[in-house]
Amino acid sequence: MGVVLDILHPNMTMGTRDTAPAFRGDVQGMRAVAVLAVIAAHASINGFGGGFVGVDVFFVLSGYLITRLVLTSIETDGRFRIGAFYARRARRIVPAATVVLTITMIASVVYLNFLDVIDASRDAVWAAFFGANIRFATEGVDYFALGESPSPVQHYWSLAVEEQFYVVWPLLVVLALLLTRGFRRTTDADGQRVRRGAPVRTMAVLALAVGGASLAWSVHRTVEEPTSAYFSTFTRAWELAAGVLVALALHHRAGLRWRWVNEPLALAGLGGVVVAVTAYDTSMAFPGYEALLPVLSTAALIVAGAHAGHRTLVARVLDTKPMRTIGDWSFSLYLWHWPVIVIPQVHLGRSLGVTETLIAIALIFQFGYLTHRFVEQPFRRGTFWRDREWRGLVLYPASLVLVLPTVLGGYTVAEYLGSERGNDPAVTADAFGIDDADTVVSLVEASVQAGRVGAPIPSNLTPDLLDLSDDIADVGECNYQLPERPLCERGDIGSDKTIVVTGDSHARAWIPAFEKIAAQAGYATYYLVKPQCTASFVDPGRLGTREPWPECEDFHEWVVEQVTEMRPDVMVIATSPPPAGVYDDAGALITSREGVHDQLATGFDDMFATYEPLVDRLLLLEDVPRLPDEPGPCLAANDQMGDCTFGPTDYNEEMRQVSVEAAERARVDHVDPTAWLCADDLCPVVIGSTIAYRDRSHITATRAAELWWPLGVALGLLEDPEAEDEDDRSGKRRERDEPAGESTDGSVVPD
Repeated sequence: MGVVLDILHPNMTMGTRDTAPAFRGDVQGMRAVAVLAVIAAHASINGFGGGFVGVDVFFVLSGYLITRLVLTSIETDGRFRIGAFYARRARRIVPAATVVLTITMIASVVYLNFLDVIDASRDAVWAAFFGANIRFATEGVDYFALGESPSPVQHYWSLAVEEQFYVVWPLLVVLALLLTRGFRRTTDADGQRVRRGAPVRTMAVLALAVGGASLAWSVHRTVEEPTSAYFSTFTRAWELAAGVLVALALHHRAGLRWRWVNEPLALAGLGGVVVAVTAYDTSMAFPGYEALLPVLSTAALIVAGAHAGHRTLVARVLDTKPMRTIGDWSFSLYLWHWPVIVIPQVHLGRSLGVTETLIAIALIFQFGYLTHRFVEQPFRRGTFWRDREWRGLVLYPASLVLVLPTVLGGYTVAEYLGSERGNDPAVTADAFGIDDADTVVSLVEASVQAGRVGAPIPSNLTPDLLDLSDDIADVGECNYQLPERPLCERGDIGSDKTIVVTGDSHARAWIPAFEKIAAQAGYATYYLVKPQCTASFVDPGRLGTREPWPECEDFHEWVVEQVTEMRPDVMVIATSPPPAGVYDDAGALITSREGVHDQLATGFDDMFATYEPLVDRLLLLEDVPRLPDEPGPCLAANDQMGDCTFGPTDYNEEMRQVSVEAAERARVDHVDPTAWLCADDLCPVVIGSTIAYRDRSHITATRAAELWWPLGVALGLLEDPEAEDEDDRSGKRRERDEPAGESTDGSVVPD
């Protein structure tokens, strides 16, 4: 999770054309606390799991400082010049953000595999246009993107939120000026023309309206979709509005004069931030109401330290030189901390060790200092950039001229590295002398053998490795990740024979096979599948937060209603264990193997007992084996089949057996797909020339489509002509071998 740093230095002073609030060293110290917490959290230092709340601290500080700048500008010049405002923002943000984004892309090309570079290139384009939060919010709600490597530019999401604030808030200020005619000069009692003050009350009303709506939406959206809510401008705007309101409340006021109020208030504010940093963790649904603690705590710190004549102990500590220095560097530290930590982790395929983490932190501070000294300061302080407003405004298009070619170059290099070159052939059963009586199983066995002997990965892969992340079964309009629940009839539409497939994303993965089966056998099909929502009648935790997820239970009830109404001929259940544990009847989250095992077993028993009377045939399609590593990065980084041939994980095998035992108790037929994917306890990522897995637990849509025939036969939905021919030949042999008048069991029958 990235954080945003306030882009206004509180020690800026200028004339009537470019004004800023007076310096507050304690605010600079608050920035230091926030950025140190963020670095500690992302460096995985124990005790700082909630360091991501630095984003909330910085949003409040940003709203406060920017609003003070706007108020001072209005009351100094009697007007608010949007052009000057944006020029100043550009000088503060664009140079450092451009340098770090460019170098990050170059480092990604050097150290990451081409799949990660392609993703980073796409992310970098969004970051360059200050839309990274939109990109990651969209990606965040995609369950099938959760296994991908973290983006080296993910932290730009929060900078995007801040930039969007800088677009909207000045427009609201102009609206407030128009509503109050605050820009108009009036005449005093002596007949002198004077300026009217800033429209503080109108601005406060607008901030309250926007902030209140945002807070309500944040609480709602965080419950409904926490992953996308984390990145959303709409769920974060209230935090910026909180800073705005503090600035408006303190406008023309020295602050609270009573030390007996300020001291406890400052201690409570600092304590609230510390509690959030040390007690929160990434499993929480955030921001929502949980963000109130760091937001209100930051507001308390600002208010407590506002009176220059009564400085609190906390303010004096925050105003020390080391804290002010780190605060000065905080924007550059923020920009560098994420790629310096993430790129080595992705390159190594593991977390950094203690020594490696210390080196990374040292590099973050070194790069932060250099960027602050040689990039930030010249553009912010240099007279060349300050003398002409238009020079600041051209910085952004100039940034795009530098960043976009770099991104395009990185993308082009990655595409070349990922292109299908060479003449390494597909694996075949004949090449390894394996009997091809069952061609599907034989090809799997041959692919395992290819891994054992170090055969090269085929040059022509299907799907193309560059398209692997998009090789997902299509659900059309019936995407039950969304709240809507339409019914989509597919297959042989209008047929009087019906198949219902239900389960989680592992059921969805088999849709290409069922589409072909339905077309061949004449079935109408319905795919009632919801990612993350295991088919077992349990209450799973929500992925990402592990909080209760009532939507899954609601979905189960809805599926039962549909099946009760449809009375399908065949119902196939395909599912995996819940990824975030399950809740027991007492409302406790269970994550241990034994606990999940018992809860799943009971849930499967209830599920089979519920569905069995409602359908003619109930079938269980067992879960596919789960790989220990991601297939895409493995194929991108290696050349030999053996490097990407894995044994299935023990946990998934144990959980799969739970469903099998429950099916046997309920006398429900079950089909094991393992032989179509693995042999001799090894699962090759590539079978023949087909990439079998798109991530560690989902087969590709391409592989599923290849398995339609053996799946249809195994489920009894298709008849195997070869098996019939074999039965006929066996029957004729028995007729020739049996003596007339005697049956095979010895009883006498007429000639």
